[in-house]
Amino acid sequence: MKLAARVHQITPSLTLQISAQAKSMKAEGIDVCSFTAGEPDFDTPEHIKAAAIEALQMGKTKYGPAAGEPLLREAIAKKLRQDNQLSYEASNVIVTNGGKHSLFNLMLALVEPGDEVIIPAPYWLSYPEMVTLAGGTPVILPTNAQSGYKIAPEQLQEAITSRTRLLVLNSPSNPTGVVYTPEELKAIAQVVVERDILVVSDEIYEKILYDGVEQVSIGSLGAEIFARTIISNGFAKAYSMTGWRIGYLAGAKELIDVVTAIQSHSTSNVCTFAQYGAIAALEGSQECIAKMHQSFAQRRLVMLDLLAAIPGFTGAKPNGAFYIFVNIGTTGLGSLEFCQALLKQQQVAAIPGLAFGADDHIRLSYATDLLTIEKGMARLKEFVSQML
Repeated sequence: MKLAARVHQITPSLTLQISAQAKSMKAEGIDVCSFTAGEPDFDTPEHIKAAAIEALQMGKTKYGPAAGEPLLREAIAKKLRQDNQLSYEASNVIVTNGGKHSLFNLMLALVEPGDEVIIPAPYWLSYPEMVTLAGGTPVILPTNAQSGYKIAPEQLQEAITSRTRLLVLNSPSNPTGVVYTPEELKAIAQVVVERDILVVSDEIYEKILYDGVEQVSIGSLGAEIFARTIISNGFAKAYSMTGWRIGYLAGAKELIDVVTAIQSHSTSNVCTFAQYGAIAALEGSQECIAKMHQSFAQRRLVMLDLLAAIPGFTGAKPNGAFYIFVNIGTTGLGSLEFCQALLKQQQVAAIPGLAFGADDHIRLSYATDLLTIEKGMARLKEFVSQML
């Protein structure tokens, strides 16, 4: 069978590959400590589930508008105005099948062959693949622990060419957990405005922050940067709704209209009754976020303490999300080889940094219980001690 050339330009998700292998081992009865999860380990809050059940019972089971239920689009716009100081209306919002889908739609709407999209590394692994599938060229800007895993405005300035279309900004970040400060965002915004490019701000982890750190939407820093900003977000991380597949994109109405047309020919509307659960998430009590955050904050400190006891291993203290990005350079192994050996020998699952553009790192998720963290980190320490 002859396949389209584009499929040979992308690579399968390493996160899903390692996670699937760990799940298969667990199904066989093997005691696996998994640090691969990109989702909260809590159930979706009851009031959100109840709203979706009520919508089902009311017959909200038919096709809906491709851009999303009007009540949800309005609720999202209100949230963006109140929480993020972004002056969007419902017409500036489209509801998508998860945050990932919002970004995929965006790349199809904006990127043409020859266009360049700037992506800071380490990056969420799907960004470059989406750009490639849209026919564009990912331009990777490397960062390291010394730079706080953040790009500098000068670095961005040098990377922009006449073909640059878009900057992808993820704060809080997956996989590093870093959060750009308001001052850092202002400096980046100045370059974006001066060079007249666009920026998509992926804010899916905006509610998961630590130590009093503030999350700021780059589009809130002035009228000129607002006009060049697109917001990608969703309900997966903050409300533990990963399987519900509800995300959204916000931006200029001209862009949202085009993205809506694209979606109308691919998935049509997002699951209708699930959208009523999302409305309840935004309009109901936010106490569920605080409870999950309390657990994440405790687990973060425990994992950091246990990591510090492993000789030669370093991990940046995350200010957001629920990951620690760990440097494994002292082992001399590539991240995929390291993770495969760790899983085989100690039954501990981690994600290779290769997937995020940093082959000398691994990603550990603390979106799991404390017992698993303590047991898995002890196994990791034993694995490393045998190697060094």
